[in-house]
Amino acid sequence: MAQNLQSGIQLRPVDLARGHGLSTQAVRNYEEAGILPAAGRTLHGYRTYTPLHARALDAFLALVPGHGHRTATSIMRAVNESAVEEAFRLIDESHAQLLDDRRTLRAVENALRDLAPVTEVPASGESFIGPLAQELGIKPATLRAWERAGLVRPRRDPLTGYRVYDGAAVRDARLARQLRRGGYLLEQIAPLLTEVRSAGGLEPLEAALLTWRERLASRGRALLAGAAELEAYLRAHD
Repeated sequence: MAQNLQSGIQLRPVDLARGHGLSTQAVRNYEEAGILPAAGRTLHGYRTYTPLHARALDAFLALVPGHGHRTATSIMRAVNESAVEEAFRLIDESHAQLLDDRRTLRAVENALRDLAPVTEVPASGESFIGPLAQELGIKPATLRAWERAGLVRPRRDPLTGYRVYDGAAVRDARLARQLRRGGYLLEQIAPLLTEVRSAGGLEPLEAALLTWRERLASRGRALLAGAAELEAYLRAHD
């Protein structure tokens, strides 16, 4: 199979580029990056490609949506350098990351069901560590531990150096307290609060969960599509 793909039909850089909606410079860049096998050369030094190069390009472009450009490049380079086990390891890492993201999504969904409405950002006012700890029924040392773990992010008063908890920090502390009561570990709470901050609160986060779930599903589908094209290339390459 590989011999048939490597011989007979010859493709110019422009042929390979047009067939994939790319520029000829992009094709040359992909070859230099190791994404494509080395091109052949004519007597005058012009590059020539084969259907095997086209299949390699098919595989790379299919890998990018699921793995990202950098990892897809590393996978193709490993295959072209006959380091297939390294390519498989990189693929496994992408699948593991997707699984971890799915677990985070489920944790966020479960946590949101456990949270009370009082955890939204206070309308106004700030708090210091003592009063906030008293409100939450915890020790100030606990709030400092949560800060080290990235759960809360108070600012420092420039004159006194005291911790000042604005509305968002108070909300995060309340969320952390409620999640701790629900049995969540600090390392589980931290990514949840990161998502809350990114969304701008609980209500926007709830609205974003559907989009987040769809995005993960698209990544899973893209990983499958990339695997199919890579398998076709591996068969031809072998």
